[in-house]
Amino acid sequence: MQYLEFEKPIEELENKLIQAKELAEVDNLDTTKIVADIEEKIQITRKKIYNNLSPWQKVQLSRHPKRPYTLDYIHAITDGDFLEMHGDRRVKDDKAMIGGWGTIGKQTVMFIGQQKGRDTKERQYRNFGMANPEGYRKALRLMKLAEKFNKPVVTLIDTPGAFPGLEAEERGQGEAIARNILEMSRLKTPIICVIIGEGASGGALGIGVGDHIVMLNNSWYSVISPENCSTILWRSWDYKETAADSLKLTAKEMKELGLVDKIIEEPLGGAHHNTVEIFKKVKKEINLSLKSLSNLSKDKLIDQRMEKFANMGVVKEK
Repeated sequence: MQYLEFEKPIEELENKLIQAKELAEVDNLDTTKIVADIEEKIQITRKKIYNNLSPWQKVQLSRHPKRPYTLDYIHAITDGDFLEMHGDRRVKDDKAMIGGWGTIGKQTVMFIGQQKGRDTKERQYRNFGMANPEGYRKALRLMKLAEKFNKPVVTLIDTPGAFPGLEAEERGQGEAIARNILEMSRLKTPIICVIIGEGASGGALGIGVGDHIVMLNNSWYSVISPENCSTILWRSWDYKETAADSLKLTAKEMKELGLVDKIIEEPLGGAHHNTVEIFKKVKKEINLSLKSLSNLSKDKLIDQRMEKFANMGVVKEK
């Protein structure tokens, strides 16, 4: 088990629990009461920590290496028939952006999302979940394919941002993201966006325009990461916690600002503590969204989507 810095009190208690159980096995001692007391302390400590996370701690939790990624969700919530599609038909296949057909029940869906890696080799292969322009162009190609066959689109957002390299800028990173935003706003098929981890900058928004936008409660969504915000404002990463507080990037704050429609509660400790439960919740939410959007005409769907995003950021003075 990997522990984050703020999880150290839990780690210490769990180590004591292991020692107490080993003591009972090796020395044949009755440690039943000691074990029960430690287990109770662990539960109390877990609730105290996870129910009072700061914005920066939620950012850390969203990056936990054991947290489920896009392909984990897709394989868990589809009927085992996910068919990945590749390439933007211009440059190459971007491994940081994945997409393809899958079914939920009897409904065929186009899934699209950023994919991160577990180890060093896979992280390099997936470019740390940071898509190049060809990744966003692949995503748009798949959305247009879904529109052609009148199938809904589900996007799973988990990225530290679009790739900021020189070659990405040379191939039109900004244009590719802007094009996606434009085309998604008028796509003639339902779009459901699920923020499952990091939702940073245009990298997230490039597949984040949808009819229903839901967000896991330990994920975050912001125009910039706390570290980069700190670097720009204070010329140092030392103020990343202050930046996280100021950016209002948590799911609760996003809901209050009207930028997301619903929050999906994660298991205590984060999605990685009970993946079966979180997969069921995400699948249920997607099904509910598909059902509510399926009865809308294409014109009504686009009108509502346009109005939804036009109303974001509107401030009414008293």
